[in-house]
Amino acid sequence: MTKPAERSAARLAAVQALYQMDVSGKSVIDALAEFEAFWIGREVEGITFQPSDNAFFRDILSGVVKNQREIDLKIDGALATDWPLKRVEAVIRAILRGGGYELMFRKDVPARVVITEYVDVTHSFYGEDEPGLVNAVLDKVAREARPGELEKKAAGQGKR
Repeated sequence: MTKPAERSAARLAAVQALYQMDVSGKSVIDALAEFEAFWIGREVEGITFQPSDNAFFRDILSGVVKNQREIDLKIDGALATDWPLKRVEAVIRAILRGGGYELMFRKDVPARVVITEYVDVTHSFYGEDEPGLVNAVLDKVAREARPGELEKKAAGQGKR
């Protein structure tokens, strides 16, 4: 697999692990151990889980946990005022937290890549309005966490 494909698989695994931690109360250590031992790069119940960049997976998972309060506040600010993060469905919450972490703390990954990747993850679980919601929220987080980055790229695209 290529490095981008392994990072995509790491993002998907991180979202699944964050979801599992949210609904079951598992610790980050337990989730890391379980996913690396039994899920990533394996076939489970007829579903193949792609090999991933395990260091990137660990970074996302532990980074979200370590910075969850700050991430949640930023996401809450990007959501509609009458719809706080705690009311968002658990899978979407995990997706937004993973994307929020990368946008806020992984400046080495371009914002457009982060947004596109987490919208793609959302498409793995949903088909209708949810990918648009994730795109809108992460776009707003990116504009606050990385002022000017999205605009610079957009301005340069119109020139040939």
